Amino acid sequence: MLRSALPLPIDLIDRPLAITSYEDFNAFALELFHLHAAKNPVYRGFLQALRIAPTGITSVERIPFLPIGFFRDRPVLLDDLEPGVIFTSSGTTGAITSSHHVPWPTLYERSFITSFTSAYGDPSKWRILALLPAYLERGGSSLVYMAEKLIALSGDPLSGTYLYQYDRLAELLRESENGAKPALLLGVTFALLDLAEKHPMPLKNTIVMETGGMKGRRPEIVREELHRILKSAFSLDAVHSEYGMTELLSQAWSKGDGFYRCPPWMRLLVREVNDPFTRMGHGRTGGIDVIDLCNIASCPFISTQDLGRTHADGSFEVLGRFDNSDVRGCNLLVV
Repeated sequence: MLRSALPLPIDLIDRPLAITSYEDFNAFALELFHLHAAKNPVYRGFLQALRIAPTGITSVERIPFLPIGFFRDRPVLLDDLEPGVIFTSSGTTGAITSSHHVPWPTLYERSFITSFTSAYGDPSKWRILALLPAYLERGGSSLVYMAEKLIALSGDPLSGTYLYQYDRLAELLRESENGAKPALLLGVTFALLDLAEKHPMPLKNTIVMETGGMKGRRPEIVREELHRILKSAFSLDAVHSEYGMTELLSQAWSKGDGFYRCPPWMRLLVREVNDPFTRMGHGRTGGIDVIDLCNIASCPFISTQDLGRTHADGSFEVLGRFDNSDVRGCNLLVV
């Protein structure tokens, strides 16, 4: 365990979810940077390759972000820790997948339960229907782990996960339209499109939330087109979205039109496409870097292969992926 293996404050695991201010975030981020620079072999080697001295990093803006591809090659983990669970990424056939070694699964649970509750209220208020083929057909999915925990917390006997039972799922959605408890349909993109084609219906008591991607099952399309199709098929005013990935223990949520918001312990930055050390201002497109303070044990500073832009109100958009990047993760729509 961290508390016995490393000389760290005993409340370290509790601190991310206690973040309440910009100053608290920055202070903890710098503390974790120096911890990982000293105790994380992969991150330490990355800094050494860049010839960056940790003592010279005195602000969050100067912290180097670890390219997400490092999670494919070796365990990214602090010294002396063992994983309680290993999450693995999805990918096309033959692709090399990433693995995230997580010593404390309960920290992941606390992260997604807290952020979900902040965005949508107590899970017990929902009937949660998870349409996650591809994810359910393999082991190690952090998305399935999250969905199953939220389903259990919903306490609804009809909440559950679904592979390709589109007819049964359509029946449940129609039933939910007449019930007191609203439904949340969390679906991988290609499966939601399949459902929309097979069972278009007006959904006034259901939130449709897309995540994942096409997984090679359909041609990629831009998010605007996806949302247009789903809103038309289900008579929706908005389509919600979840932004997360295997290498992170936190999620951002969008309540419509593709604008996401992070929980207080997560921050998104945008880098210049051809210079990873140059930051882009609000409204400008670049590569997405994520600080996830719940990634205490692996690496809190992740440079993704996603493209996006931030806005002055704290929201951000995901616009696509870099050319030739892996087809994987929870956001595969192209620019």
